[in-house]
Amino acid sequence: MSMILSASVVRVRDGLPLSASTDYEQSTGMQECRKYFKMLSKKLSQLPDRCTLKTGQYNINFISSLGVSYMMLCTENYPSVLAFCFLDELQKEFITTYNMMKTNTAVRPYCFIEFDNFIQRTKQRYNNTRSLSTKMNLADMQTEIKLRPPYQISVSELGSTNGFAHLSVAEYKGTGKIPAAPHQRLEPVTLPGIVSFVLSLLCGALNLIRGFHAIESLLQNEGEDFSYVIAFFLGTAACLYQCYLFVYYTGWRNAKSFLTFGLICLCNMYLYELRNLWQLFFHVTVGAFSTLQIRLRQPQGKSPDYNV
Repeated sequence: MSMILSASVVRVRDGLPLSASTDYEQSTGMQECRKYFKMLSKKLSQLPDRCTLKTGQYNINFISSLGVSYMMLCTENYPSVLAFCFLDELQKEFITTYNMMKTNTAVRPYCFIEFDNFIQRTKQRYNNTRSLSTKMNLADMQTEIKLRPPYQISVSELGSTNGFAHLSVAEYKGTGKIPAAPHQRLEPVTLPGIVSFVLSLLCGALNLIRGFHAIESLLQNEGEDFSYVIAFFLGTAACLYQCYLFVYYTGWRNAKSFLTFGLICLCNMYLYELRNLWQLFFHVTVGAFSTLQIRLRQPQGKSPDYNV
């Protein structure tokens, strides 16, 4: 009998399970598939955005979207088009119910376990194909599957030490997913992110203006300290680099943002005599806020025009 057996929702960047169905069977085959679920969860950030793993009498299918992956286990004879329609429905409901801020900042496993109620209802509908066929049109999904079939993962690849680092665009054309690429796309910009970007530019401009004033003062008075000029310009560079880190993906991005924030704090500590407490508080607060927004804006799990 063809049917969906279980499903789960996992965060892409670290494999944290966010929600899952609670109806796992205890057969040997099902227990083995649970191990594959865990192995796949650890490699999601390196995989294309739509994949299938065939494990004997069971198939594992998943799609990734906006940093979250939706995985399901079904029997080997369950139609592929229905499997990905099921995942697409989970994706749309999860995005509607939970915003990106909640999924990005979640720290506890299964913190959205109440989503299991929707998974169970949807699974029951998809396991009753008679009632399902009258409620939805599968033509679009069938066309999508034909034009861009899911990447077929082999069990040997899943257990390899190198994982999927060897995947290229030529091997899986159209996924829009290049592992650890320097120009990997980031998640869409939020309003707090835009505010932090503008404030960082403002702080950089203020430091730059004060730096030029310090140079003028230095030329007029030989006793002025040149180190203040350096501190102002370092502050400008740090603010602009925070803007760069917010807009573009780079390696060690989070570590760089924390180091940049540390430089902003050091510069303002050195400029303590030239700024009042409110000015120091403003610059340090903006630096901390920008660091947080850089941390929250993670790489995308898929291309934004993906519609499945």
